[in-house]
Amino acid sequence: MIEVRKLQKSYGDFPAVKGVSFSARRAAVFGLLGPNGAGKSTAINCIAGLLKPTAGIIEVGGFNVVTHGVKAKGSLGIVPQELAIYEDLSASDNLSYWGAAYGLSGDRLKSRVAHVLDRIGLTDRAGDLPKNYSGGMKRRLNFGCGLVHEPAVLLLDEPTVGVDPQSRERLFDLVEEEKTKGTCVLYTTHYMEEAERLCDELAIMDHGEIIAAGTLQQLRTQVGEKDIIQLSGTFDVAEVEQEVARLNADVLVLDTETVMISVRDGAGSLQRFLNGVGATGAVIRDTRLSEPNLESLFLKLTGKDLRA
Repeated sequence: MIEVRKLQKSYGDFPAVKGVSFSARRAAVFGLLGPNGAGKSTAINCIAGLLKPTAGIIEVGGFNVVTHGVKAKGSLGIVPQELAIYEDLSASDNLSYWGAAYGLSGDRLKSRVAHVLDRIGLTDRAGDLPKNYSGGMKRRLNFGCGLVHEPAVLLLDEPTVGVDPQSRERLFDLVEEEKTKGTCVLYTTHYMEEAERLCDELAIMDHGEIIAAGTLQQLRTQVGEKDIIQLSGTFDVAEVEQEVARLNADVLVLDTETVMISVRDGAGSLQRFLNGVGATGAVIRDTRLSEPNLESLFLKLTGKDLRA
């Protein structure tokens, strides 16, 4: 349903997206995972037709977004990172507006508005103005506006930023429901746990490029069985290198303020490593142990935290 080939987008001399390629299919959630500033939102906006690519090809439902924009956008539902709701229209009127914009009318429009209000948990607040809603309620309405016309392709750009736990769970349920219905969902996030829960396939972005891609299992295989030990403080690099060698560990980051290694049996190795590093005169301010997961892969590939 979505084909992206060698997408590039620059702002002046700054390349925000650098030759990105991926495809997303029906009845599946494809995730773009990466830290803020990785280029995820720029890619989404190019797919949505809100930005014109500097180079590359984007197709949605078989239609080129640049040359056949109206046909490509006809199958799209968009939930942007920034709220796209009218604060001075009721929730019901917001949904009616966006449904009508996509061609719904009469009983069909009324039915869809009622259904979406129920799914986003706002039936009892349908007549209230969003300016009087909580942040989580606004996010749910924002999500609903992207669903009301039953799109075949749903673009979700950081949809859970700033929401309360209850609203977050409801949004997760909505994503999974859309997948079950056969919708192609493209989901951007910098929350590793969201990607692991929702996504069937993933591309990890950093600095405008895809640095790893595949199914969850394929990406976990890249991580291997090694855990991540991360120390923050003040270190003698040469001395710490010796301790790393004694553990038979791999160095991910090693400088005067940060030590990050991957090692088998991190829990069993942690105390020994702390004792050894401490004996060098290091000042250890913070310690972190991570099991193998997508964030471990990101650390391995980039040497920095996913949310950095």
